[in-house]
Amino acid sequence: MPARPATDVDAFLIARAHPQHATIQRLRATIRAADPRIAEDIKWNAPSFHVDGRHFATMQLRKPDSVLLVLHLGADKRVLPKDAIADPEGLLTWLGADRATLTFAGPDDVKHRESSLQGVLRQWVAHV
Repeated sequence: MPARPATDVDAFLIARAHPQHATIQRLRATIRAADPRIAEDIKWNAPSFHVDGRHFATMQLRKPDSVLLVLHLGADKRVLPKDAIADPEGLLTWLGADRATLTFAGPDDVKHRESSLQGVLRQWVAHV
């Protein structure tokens, strides 16, 4: 499935009018800036990010007061090697050997953790 351009994601988010719109926009920019190969589209009714068509991160927009970012390894059932992702700031909440989440309460929260998040994302993308 070809990725839709970011303008489609923009249109989706404008139509959605989520209360955390500023957080979502800041998080999108932070994720895309982590690696020039990262592209995005809509998957599971939310912005989703991929490298070479392999999805690795999807936002969850169910709550009005925060944005959840789910890191995963795509549709294939795979497991990350133990200690594959260095997370010195303790950003990740592990849900299993193949998925973790991060929660952001606002755009300043994203900005504050931007550098650490990008470091985690670069490591994660290496395993996709």
